[in-house]
Amino acid sequence: MAPEDTITIYHNPRCSNSRGALALIEARGIQPRVVDYLHAQLDAAHLAALIAQLGLPVREVMRSKEAIYQELDLGLEGLSDAELIAQIAAHPELLNRPIVVSAKGTRLCRPPERVLDLL
Repeated sequence: MAPEDTITIYHNPRCSNSRGALALIEARGIQPRVVDYLHAQLDAAHLAALIAQLGLPVREVMRSKEAIYQELDLGLEGLSDAELIAQIAAHPELLNRPIVVSAKGTRLCRPPERVLDLL
């Protein structure tokens, strides 16, 4: 596989959607680069670039049902994208998953079958 064909999945092994997307990729005979984002310590700049590639508002890639979201009052209007991204960097469990990056684009793969368009 050429470098431009590399697929990266931002993965949480405890998430059924993330496991499902990874299984679909591997079923196609592809060995993706797996980033366990809970332990990878992605910085705000990396997250901002990833979210920009998704083309989604920051709040759409945040897990609003996580306890830390409530504890930090992240639902408040007026918080900037930079402030929200800084919180995702500090609390990676806030990042929705899985996010898959391929030469065909970047997508939040919920449901997991959304990954098929990227293969």
